[in-house]
Amino acid sequence: MNQQSMRNLSLFDLLARNWQCQSPVAGLCFSGDGFSVAFACADGTIAIAAAEDREPPEVRLRVSGDLGQTTIRPRERPPAPLIITTAFGDAAAPLAAQPRSGFLVGAASGDVLPVSTAGDIGEPVFKTSGPVIALDRAAQVGIIAAGCERDAVLWRGASDTRRLDLDKPLSVLALSPDGRRLALGFGDGLSIHPTQGSGAPRDLPLPARPIALGWSLDGAWLACGLETSGLALVSVADGNCSIVPGFAAPVRDIAWSAPAKALFASGAFRIAGWSTSALPLDGKTGGALETGHAGLVPIEAVAAHPAKPLVAAGSANGRIVVAKAGSRDELVVRPLGGAVTVLAWSADGRHLAIGCADGTAAVATFPDQLFK
Repeated sequence: MNQQSMRNLSLFDLLARNWQCQSPVAGLCFSGDGFSVAFACADGTIAIAAAEDREPPEVRLRVSGDLGQTTIRPRERPPAPLIITTAFGDAAAPLAAQPRSGFLVGAASGDVLPVSTAGDIGEPVFKTSGPVIALDRAAQVGIIAAGCERDAVLWRGASDTRRLDLDKPLSVLALSPDGRRLALGFGDGLSIHPTQGSGAPRDLPLPARPIALGWSLDGAWLACGLETSGLALVSVADGNCSIVPGFAAPVRDIAWSAPAKALFASGAFRIAGWSTSALPLDGKTGGALETGHAGLVPIEAVAAHPAKPLVAAGSANGRIVVAKAGSRDELVVRPLGGAVTVLAWSADGRHLAIGCADGTAAVATFPDQLFK
């Protein structure tokens, strides 16, 4: 490789293993042990990759003796190929992590199925009454929730399954981190159900269809990304709901950050973020965090780093950056490419998994030195 080619390489070229799927990547999920990542493709298949890099950047670092400049040499071998499963339906299948190795997949048959890291499909864990639209698992307690248009199922074990009949089509669902509440999104609002006992659900109207749900880590707040009208913030304690307007695109992604004590959302021309101590309630904007640079195309995906006050963001033009919360400084991982649809950090913060509308699936592995 000549020097001109080396100068044209982006961080994405040097840090990421990437593959080309046959259809857009619509979702992704790391396994509970962090060793594997699954990509949900629009043709209904799941593509599985190892999270660990066989040629990690640490072994490809070189420090010049005269200037002390650090460079990363390109990989010498192509990444191991993806493992591709059979299709679970004719659309992207929802994913959740198994507690250790492997994944859960929601199928068009209504089955919730375990899938190993080798792509082997096990017997159904449980079943809904129609094609699975949304799937979640509360890692702290092991509760699984799955929903189709007509019902949602809460599963704690073969002898402890609860079915919720729905009177309107479901769009999205999410379990609180402690598994005590299940949020269900519909075309005209939101319903929060207790997962234990016989308490009544709390129904909340919304100005538009919720397309993304994100619980705060303490379960006190629920952020709802809306197809139009912006972002809704719901106080679980009293049910008060505030609408944050002014987004250029649908708010498809939400990320709460414990290290940054912040909430981030997609849908704006820059990374939208607020301090959790001053959320944008009732028009208040004092807690806004100016993060990264403003661009000309909306942010489509955000992911908060699990251990550092950093947030990754991907745009409709394929640009991927990592920025420090409340700072304009950002690391450009990829300047252009297929529209970014989904991002997620591994639990240890070493790997960033990336899915794109052009079928690109990637795992970028960052050396520790990069974020010091």
